[in-house]
Amino acid sequence: MIITLICDVFGEENNGTTITASRLIDGLTKRGHTVRMVSTCSRPDDPNFYTVPTRSFGIFNNYVESNGVKLAKKDLKTLRRAINGSDVVHIMMPFKTGKYAIKVADELHIPVTSAFHVQPENVSTHFFMQNSKLVNDIIYRYFDKKIYTHSNFIHCPTEFIARQLDKHGYKSKKYVISNGVIPTFKKMKGPKPEELKDKFVILFSGRYSREKRHDLLIEAIQYSKYKDKIQLIFAGRGPLKNKLEKMGKNLPNPPKFVFLNKEELNKTINYCDLYVHPADVEIEAISCLECLTCGLVPVISNSKKSATKHFALHDTNLFEAGNAIDLAKKIDYWIEHPEEKEKVSEEYVEYSKQFDIDNCVDEMVEMFKDAINEYKITHQNKAHSGKNQFVKKKK
Repeated sequence: MIITLICDVFGEENNGTTITASRLIDGLTKRGHTVRMVSTCSRPDDPNFYTVPTRSFGIFNNYVESNGVKLAKKDLKTLRRAINGSDVVHIMMPFKTGKYAIKVADELHIPVTSAFHVQPENVSTHFFMQNSKLVNDIIYRYFDKKIYTHSNFIHCPTEFIARQLDKHGYKSKKYVISNGVIPTFKKMKGPKPEELKDKFVILFSGRYSREKRHDLLIEAIQYSKYKDKIQLIFAGRGPLKNKLEKMGKNLPNPPKFVFLNKEELNKTINYCDLYVHPADVEIEAISCLECLTCGLVPVISNSKKSATKHFALHDTNLFEAGNAIDLAKKIDYWIEHPEEKEKVSEEYVEYSKQFDIDNCVDEMVEMFKDAINEYKITHQNKAHSGKNQFVKKKK
């Protein structure tokens, strides 16, 4: 197959969408498929990369880029070159590039699939309105009208987000497929760095943004009975780094802020003692799955807007969303029960096998094939009946 991916945000692997897209490209290419990528990223040596210009947000450009985001301008000429001759077009983000890619694909009679990687709360949080049901419902409707109602199938990384789309009236068929964990991440023995040998090391891997709630984890450590021995490691990048550094200075051991490649991250996961995922909003959280694959026991927010809570195997792996005191209690529990933690670690290694990247890419291939076959059948039926309207297959 020739598959054209449309992804505004693509480049350095400092956000979940880029990481997901990169791994999907690798997996499809290894299976012999041709993958064309349309994004603002420039790779002049790769003929399968099609670069579109970056949209300007004026005085807000620095803020937008600090979030690892580069949204694209309208470029129908480039989109036509990238999409022409494809078997299927896959829209990864619900923005303007995807909207115009759908228009081009329709002109060229090429089926379209899409992925739901951006929750409305990821947008509304930038305007301090992430808790507004009205605002988020409007964004859900806008995404559906512009992107998802026009695609054959929607890739949902979790059952959680598939149910959310059903709740908000999305009619296209939904395929629940994890974004997958690559083989780099695995449990292995390794010593802690010398400066951390007497510390209980807690990791959180995620972009430094408001909805991830690094601030809540910093606050929770202040309530812990063992705050003098706890060392936080925040793996990621983002606009709130300076603010979080200031907050963390109040702890006996200020957090370490690091950006790691996948090999370094795997090594770090394997010498840490606990993983905490305090995010309020999350569609899947591959960062959490990577830690579970290595056997790092988690404590996860039970937020109603997060799918990550469904990875918890025990009540002791969950804390009340937004409650720093409850989070501190769960952290202290695992510090005080090392033998139970070792046992649960093995449970997570076994549990995480279902998220192997190879299985996930195979399922994505099947989704693309289903979309192509359904499109052909639909248009054959349309030709026979003489009708011009598109007949959408419902879930």
